[in-house]
Amino acid sequence: MHISKLNNLQRREFLRRSSLLGLVGSAAPWALTLASIGEAAAADATGYKALVCVFLNGGNDHGNTVVPYDQASYDAYAAIRQALATPRDSLTATALTPSVALDGGRQWALAPTLAPLKPAFDAGRLGVLFNVGTLVQPTTVAQYKARSVPLPPKLFSHNDQTSVWQAGMSEGAITGWGGRIGDLFLSSNGSTTFTAINVSGNAVFLSGQQAVQYQISTGGAIRVNAATSTLYGSQACSDALRSLVTAQRTHWMEQELNRVTARSITAQSTVTSALAAAPANFATPFDTTNPLASQLLMVARLISARAALGVKRQVFFVSIGGFDLHDNLNAQHPALLGRVGGALASFDAAMMELGVANQVTAFTASDFGRTLSSNGDGSDHGWGAHHVVLGGAVRGGRFWGAQPEISVNGADDVGQGRLLPTTSVDQLAATLASWMGVADSELPLVVPQIGNYNARNLGLMA
Repeated sequence: MHISKLNNLQRREFLRRSSLLGLVGSAAPWALTLASIGEAAAADATGYKALVCVFLNGGNDHGNTVVPYDQASYDAYAAIRQALATPRDSLTATALTPSVALDGGRQWALAPTLAPLKPAFDAGRLGVLFNVGTLVQPTTVAQYKARSVPLPPKLFSHNDQTSVWQAGMSEGAITGWGGRIGDLFLSSNGSTTFTAINVSGNAVFLSGQQAVQYQISTGGAIRVNAATSTLYGSQACSDALRSLVTAQRTHWMEQELNRVTARSITAQSTVTSALAAAPANFATPFDTTNPLASQLLMVARLISARAALGVKRQVFFVSIGGFDLHDNLNAQHPALLGRVGGALASFDAAMMELGVANQVTAFTASDFGRTLSSNGDGSDHGWGAHHVVLGGAVRGGRFWGAQPEISVNGADDVGQGRLLPTTSVDQLAATLASWMGVADSELPLVVPQIGNYNARNLGLMA
C-alpha cells in the first residue's frame, strides 16, 4: 500500500477512536479505550436519573451474604457449609420479612454486618435479587452438562466473568452496558463529559461507543498538575507548558493529543468549581476510613452538583476488592460486607437528604458467586449469586427471581453448590436501562442478547 494512503488511513482510524478520549500521561482523568465511535440513538431524558454500580471484586460469597433462615433451609445450609456457616442466632436481627411471602414459607436473612441495610429493606427501598449471573440464554442444568446451548466464555475465570458481567463478552470487550446506556443519553446532557464517571479507576462497564468514562478520585478531579498549578515554583513555567500542550499543531497526532489535553484541563476546572459549591458532608456521615464509603461520598457530591455539571442522566462505577476468599473467609468476609453495608446505608441517606432517592438506583455486582460447599477455610469460584438493588424507585421490601434449592448437585447447581443463574445479567441490565428511559426498541443497543429472553423487564423497578 502506498505510504501516503496508509498514513491517511491511520490518521482516520486514530481520530475515529480517540476523538472522545483524554490521554495525558498517568495522571489523565480519562480512561483509554479503543471503542470505535458510532452513531447512537438519542433517548429523551426528563428530570434527572442515575445508576450506580457497586462492584465487589474477587467474587462475593453470596452464601454468607443472603443466608437461609427458616429452620429447615438453615439446617441444610449449615450441613453443607460446615465451619463456614454463619451461626443462626446471629441472624435474628437481620432476618427479612418481605412484603410478598416466599414459596414454601422460606425465610432469608442478611449477613449480620449488613445490618445497616435492613432499614432500607423494611422501608421498601432495597430489594434482593436471587441467583443472577452471566448467561447467553435461559439454560437448564441438563443443557449445561450436555453443552447443548451457548454458554458464557471461560466460566469461573475472574477476568473473563468480570468482563461478561460488565460488558456481555469476555476479556477484551471494548464497551460495557453502563457505557452503552450513556451513549443513548449524551444528547440529553449539556456536558457529555460527565455522563459516565468512574471513582475507582477504570472499568469496561462505563465504556461506550461514544460515552467515555471520566475518572475522578475520592478527593476530587484528577489534576494535570504541571499545566494547572505552578511548575518548579513558577507560574510562568506552568503557563508556558499549558500553552505548549494545548496549542494548535500541524501534525495530526500532536493536534489530537493537545485537543484532548485541553479538554481534560477544562473538565478539571468544571468539576473543581462544581464540587466547591456542593456539600462536602451530609447529615448522615460517611466513614472515610472505608474506601467504598469515600467513593460513594464522591458520587453523592457529584449528584448534588448535577445542575452545575449540566447532566440529566449519569452512570457511576465504584468498587471494593478482597472478595476472592479461598481461605480466611470467616475472618475477612464479615468486615468486607460491613464496609459495603455501611457505605450503601450512608449513600441511601444522602440521596434522601438531597431529595433524589427516587431518581438514583444503586446495585451490587461481582465477578461471580461462590461454591456453597466449603473447601475447609473458604469457598471456590462459582457462578450465580444474590445481589441487592437500592433506591427509592426500587420495588423493595421483597425478593426477586427464583430462590435456589439449598443443596449440592441439586436442581439449581452444576457442582459443589455452584448456582446455575436463573436470572441473567442481561435481564437486570435491560430492566435498569428501561428505568433510565431507554425505549424498548433500543434495548438491543444496550443488551445485544436481550432477544434471547422472554422477560426483558424483571419488574423490580417502579
